[in-house]
Amino acid sequence: MMMMMKKKKEGSLLRTVIAVTLTLLLCFLTTDSEIRCIESERRALLNFKQDLDVPSDWLASWTASDVDCCDWVGVVCHNHTGHVLQLHLASFMFGGEINPSLLDLKHLIYLDLSGNYFIHTPIPKFLGSMGSLRYLNLSNAGFVGLIPHQLGNLSNLQYLDLECDYYDLHVKNLQWLSGLPLLQHLDLSSANLSQASDWLQEINKLPSLSKLRLSGCALSGFIPPPIPSSINFSSLTTLDLSSNSLDFNSILFWVFGLHNLISLDLSENLFPAPIPVHLQNLTSLRHLDLSLTFFDSSIPNWLYSFSHLEFLNLGYNNLQGRISSAIGNLTSAISIDLSYNKLEGNVPRSIGNLSSLRSLDLGHNQINGTLPQSFGQLSKLESLNIGFNMLEGVVSEVHFAKLMRLKKLFASHNQLTLKVSDNWTPPFKLNTLVLRSWNLGSKFPSWLYSQKQLLSLDISNTGIIDAVPPWFWNLSSQFDFLNISHNQIYGEFPHIPLMLSYLSTIDLSSNNFTGPLPCISSNVTFLDLSNNLLSGSISHFLCYKINDSQSMEFLNLGNNLLSGKISNCWMKWQSLILLNLENNNFTGKIPASIGSLVNLQSLHMFNNKLSGKLLSLLKNCIDLVTIDIGKNEFDGSIPKWIGHRLSSLKILSLRSNNFCGQIPDELCALASLQILDLSHNKLFGSIPKCVNNFITMARNNNSISPFYFFYVVSPDYSDGPFESELLVIKGNSLEYSTTLGLVNIIDLSNNNLSGEIPKEVASLQGLQSLNLSFNILTGRIPENIGDMRSIESIDFSINQLSGQIPQSMSSLTFLSHLNLSNNNLIGRIPSSTQLQSLSPSSFFGNKLCGPPLIDNCTINYVKPNIENKRSKGFGGHMVDWFFVSMALGFVVGFWVVLGPLLWNKQWRILYFQFLDHLGYKRTGVVAQIWYSIVSKCCKILNI
Repeated sequence: MMMMMKKKKEGSLLRTVIAVTLTLLLCFLTTDSEIRCIESERRALLNFKQDLDVPSDWLASWTASDVDCCDWVGVVCHNHTGHVLQLHLASFMFGGEINPSLLDLKHLIYLDLSGNYFIHTPIPKFLGSMGSLRYLNLSNAGFVGLIPHQLGNLSNLQYLDLECDYYDLHVKNLQWLSGLPLLQHLDLSSANLSQASDWLQEINKLPSLSKLRLSGCALSGFIPPPIPSSINFSSLTTLDLSSNSLDFNSILFWVFGLHNLISLDLSENLFPAPIPVHLQNLTSLRHLDLSLTFFDSSIPNWLYSFSHLEFLNLGYNNLQGRISSAIGNLTSAISIDLSYNKLEGNVPRSIGNLSSLRSLDLGHNQINGTLPQSFGQLSKLESLNIGFNMLEGVVSEVHFAKLMRLKKLFASHNQLTLKVSDNWTPPFKLNTLVLRSWNLGSKFPSWLYSQKQLLSLDISNTGIIDAVPPWFWNLSSQFDFLNISHNQIYGEFPHIPLMLSYLSTIDLSSNNFTGPLPCISSNVTFLDLSNNLLSGSISHFLCYKINDSQSMEFLNLGNNLLSGKISNCWMKWQSLILLNLENNNFTGKIPASIGSLVNLQSLHMFNNKLSGKLLSLLKNCIDLVTIDIGKNEFDGSIPKWIGHRLSSLKILSLRSNNFCGQIPDELCALASLQILDLSHNKLFGSIPKCVNNFITMARNNNSISPFYFFYVVSPDYSDGPFESELLVIKGNSLEYSTTLGLVNIIDLSNNNLSGEIPKEVASLQGLQSLNLSFNILTGRIPENIGDMRSIESIDFSINQLSGQIPQSMSSLTFLSHLNLSNNNLIGRIPSSTQLQSLSPSSFFGNKLCGPPLIDNCTINYVKPNIENKRSKGFGGHMVDWFFVSMALGFVVGFWVVLGPLLWNKQWRILYFQFLDHLGYKRTGVVAQIWYSIVSKCCKILNI
């Protein structure tokens, strides 16, 4: 009975427990299902949204009609209480102001506003009153000004990221950090900490800190060493001090003691010394970046023993010597970058041991020898760069045997030869391939057919002599970069729109392509078809899909056989920055729509048959830096507006046209001008005295940088293209490209300019070449011509200059070409090493003496030992045979020249017409004299 009662009680108790449990569970489930966000917090979020500039639909769920803010995008609430805990609003692209209503979110522990556009907005001070915050990320959100010290009140904060654009934020000190004892992650990258001289001591007070990023914070100079025992960075695992001006002496004493470091970034600092041996103590490192630190030693052997190292970057230094075979010990390495150094020798075979490797960059060194076949064993390799080295020999299928994961291969500018079978199918599916300057053989590489994922291809200068197969043109529609230039590829372009990818680059230049221009997709940004044999009209190319605007910024059709008029369809090409139509057979006038190219910086139309006046609509192209319309048939005067409207102009070449009138003084407003070529025209009048306003020519410190009007981001980040210009310097025509930024010249030769050479010319101390030949200039050479310290070439020949050569010319130490011939100069040639080393022909046709001429000059220019040149004649009288020979020579020369003219009327007419058209003398003055002489002779002889 007792047992039965006991069991009954136990059963009743069990039922009671179950009932209570079920009741509590039901209550819990019912309560949880009814959880909604707190009304006061919902209103706070709506007020916060109200002050934001929000793109449409980004916060569409944040509406007053939706009572549950816990369902709003970016909002995370507590499961039980409904309080807003987290706001994930990174990269929502909104700006405006931050409403203090956020203070009503008393339980907010996570706030991420990074990647937004609070442009020119200070970080709100009230954020320092949000005491529950544990995570605050305001990085790259446009905030500016002083970082508020009130952030030091956030005593629960564990994560703080205030990374900004270059110095947008700054601090006076970092003492406020002492109020953040729980902080584990601190990122102040690009904030200006130059005033916080105690930054290390203050950060040292953060006992929980594990990640510290101070990249680009203007940290410099000597860091006062704290007592070693006071260093409190035992928990630090990540340290980034990159892009500062630190020297190694200021950080050695404490960085090398951080034995728990996993990641160390000291890149872009000033360490012109060997890699310090104390780094070998940091054996836990997995990430080490010492790039751009100017280390000038070899790679130390101890570095190869870092078995845990996954990421190693020693690029952009002055490292020398060989890569040790011990590199094969870095078996954990995922990425190794040794690029842009001076490493030499062979690539060690042990490179094949790096079985974890995904990225290897050995580019831009002096590595030589053959490529080891062990490369083919790197089965996890995804990116390989061996470009810009001195590698040579044969690369075969074995080198790629197991590279199934390879996506990017950069190997240009070596002397490698690829030899694979005709039916080879590579194991990889590349998206980027750069083999520029390899020897791929004469046939177009058929194995490219398998590369269906290829986006960027450069096989320029690889010796191909073949037609492009049809399958390749179909493949090319997926490219965003294609360069097959500098081969001997022939055939016609197919009538399909090439390159469908947005912002694409095509370089098919320097081949043997024939036929008409292709129709090109409007997505193409860069197109170079120059130096081919393309022919026909340009109309269908320019006017294709006339209503579609073009993305084209760089267009080079120069050096082809194109002809006809230039169509008036330029309205759709308004993105053009560079236009090159030089060395073709275009005729007619420049179309008016060229004036719509408001972004144009470089215009090349040299050597065509274009005519008319220089189009006034070019006034709209105010960004022009280069105008080269030389060797055409343009006429009229040089427009005055060029000087005021085109203030950025650096190159103005109007040579070999029919421009007439005077050189306008307004051209002197072109302060940036470096190349002025007005030669071979019909200009008259004097040279403007205001030439000293050419400020760039007057400076003696020109940039060594080439002209870039459009920078192509090629797959291997190689330079180009450069602006180029054909210039006549020192009597030779040469094309300048990479050094064009160094050149300053003025060429006004072969015109009808008169008057004196203005002394202001001598103030152009940066000028390297001055050519005023074949004019009718008079007066003396400016006495101060010796001030032109950079001048290398002067040509004043075939003018009417008089007087002596200025003594100051002897100080022109760079002068290597001088032509003063056929003037009226007199006296002794000044003595200097430069002048005496020149050819005597530089001074012919004057009354000059002294070296390098044979005449050594005597007083009053009387020849010494003159008696010795006389001899006795008939009857014992002295005869000066010099005068006898001169008279005889005159008679013979007179009849040799005039005889045929006197007896042949048709010859006389042609000769007078020739004299009347001489380009460097005025209106046939000489012709009139000769005509008078010949006419009198004809009358005497009855001819």
